[in-house]
Amino acid sequence: MFESLTERLSKTLKTLRGQGRLTENNIKEALREVRMALLEADVALPVVREFVEQVRQRAVGQEVLNSLTPGQALIKVVRDELTQLMGEQCDEINLNAPAPVVILMAGLQGSGKTTTVAKLARWLIERKKKTVMVVSCDIYRPAAIKQLETLAAEVGAQFFPSETNQKPVDIATNAISQARREFAEVLLIDTAGRLHVDDYMMAEIKALHAVTQPTETLFIVDSMTGQDAANTAKAFNDALSLTGVILTKTDGDARGGAALSVRHITGKPIKFIGIGKKRPH
Repeated sequence: MFESLTERLSKTLKTLRGQGRLTENNIKEALREVRMALLEADVALPVVREFVEQVRQRAVGQEVLNSLTPGQALIKVVRDELTQLMGEQCDEINLNAPAPVVILMAGLQGSGKTTTVAKLARWLIERKKKTVMVVSCDIYRPAAIKQLETLAAEVGAQFFPSETNQKPVDIATNAISQARREFAEVLLIDTAGRLHVDDYMMAEIKALHAVTQPTETLFIVDSMTGQDAANTAKAFNDALSLTGVILTKTDGDARGGAALSVRHITGKPIKFIGIGKKRPH
């Protein structure tokens, strides 16, 4: 995404050559280009406004080093602000808790939660050498339970069965007990999604969160949803106090808007991005 910003800025920044200081006047057009590039990437408008203002405050009056043109200095400011917004380092999954470490997966229907549960299980098994159990609390879609069972077998995770006539809280509670008996080190809980945020959905997942006391509560978001992801992320973060975000489908036509918007709205790290079929990165 930074490359597209740089490309848009290149023409405008030519006018800054030879000037020793960045001022309100000579960066106005450049900031307009930054704003347009972010909006075209489908970043939420409030995020765009705050980001551009932060760039402006840092850029105006900044002395330009001898080795840099004003244009290069402004690009560095934009890069630094993007880095700060997205986080300068990777935050790993927290596994520092008594077994089983409970990881609750939340998100809307179609965001790729069930597939991501399997990918994360594979990562934990192969990279962290953990024994992993998975369970589905999605009592509304029998196909989701069957899908998770199939995927669990493929990645080598233990599968705790559930039925559509059970209560999600009971399923989760029983799964935790079974994980203890089977000495599973990590329990991944797949929750039900909806096509949109609703009160019933939030009440259900808040109840699941309360009874499971997860070490990690991860928000799964389709990176192609753009700025719409901001409103969904806020609703989930307000209800659950998320610990991190996983972006899915980043190898599609995503333009970066969801990543920037969700990171800004929740303040939580993006712990994985989903690329391909096998595992998160």
